[in-house]
Amino acid sequence: MDNFWSFPPEWKDRFGDQGLLSDVGLFVPEEGALASNARPIKEEDGWKYAQDEWGRLLRNRGDAYFVETMKCPLEGDVDLKSVVFDPPSLDRRYYFGKTKKQFDDFIAGQKSKYCLFIKTGGPYLRTTFMRGETQFLMDMASDPNFARELAEKVGAHITAVGMEALRRTGLFQTGIWIYDDMAYNHGPMFSPKIFEQVLLPAYRQMIRGYRAAGAKYVMLHSDGDIRPLLDMLIDAGIDGINPVERRAGMLMTELRKKYPKLILTGGMCNSDTLINGPINKIEAEAREIIDLGRDGGVVIGTHSISAEVSIEHYAAYRNICLTHGVFR
Repeated sequence: MDNFWSFPPEWKDRFGDQGLLSDVGLFVPEEGALASNARPIKEEDGWKYAQDEWGRLLRNRGDAYFVETMKCPLEGDVDLKSVVFDPPSLDRRYYFGKTKKQFDDFIAGQKSKYCLFIKTGGPYLRTTFMRGETQFLMDMASDPNFARELAEKVGAHITAVGMEALRRTGLFQTGIWIYDDMAYNHGPMFSPKIFEQVLLPAYRQMIRGYRAAGAKYVMLHSDGDIRPLLDMLIDAGIDGINPVERRAGMLMTELRKKYPKLILTGGMCNSDTLINGPINKIEAEAREIIDLGRDGGVVIGTHSISAEVSIEHYAAYRNICLTHGVFR
């Protein structure tokens, strides 16, 4: 499974619509706590300003991939009892202007192409949307009780949206991926003690809710090195992790030995190996991951495929997956 940021038109000409290795699909509901207030605001001096579904004031230029956060909705002193979120039951979160029949047909079509999961955010990243990342990290250090209460409130909202998405899509036999980037290449953004005190209660709450709603699997996506948190995440009920970034020390072989029941998805290095090669290194790295998965529990993939990856390098990676990865 791979995510494609961008790739030249000749990739489609060479590999076809289904020729790119992307087996997992994600249905993403509009989960924002303040979704009904999302709107464009103005265009000025080449900047486009908008309020997003989390209540943030954002700006970006043209077709830029990233946006800049100008203001968050819960800055300064906050009385959590007075904070009210939009209800999870809003049709707009799921149908995106479609009728129910159109929505059902869309989900059926996606299920015919992909192993389809629901995607929601997680309590760390989505709380930073409400509070601001710097401020929330300061809250975690200086006022962990407040930080925990806010993360639990945000987590409860996300959980309700995820449970409603499960009900409307019927994706019980796959489940939900929680996307919550909370680490960099050398470790988490905070200590394991702070994670346990502030975020783990929200994770337990989310996973328990998704299980009760019928999700077969609950997966976690987080960039970076999350090894210091893995024991707690697995104890909370996480079934698998992605993208298992090699550059962050998340090595498939080591993780498989330590956590034999943990599903590992990813593992292929997209920041060095796929960009710089050479082809024999690409093939060796891919074969190692594929061989690790011969008894199950491993899905080869990368964090993403960017324009820095040449078509020749991707073709070599794809060929190994399609030849060496066919098990009989």
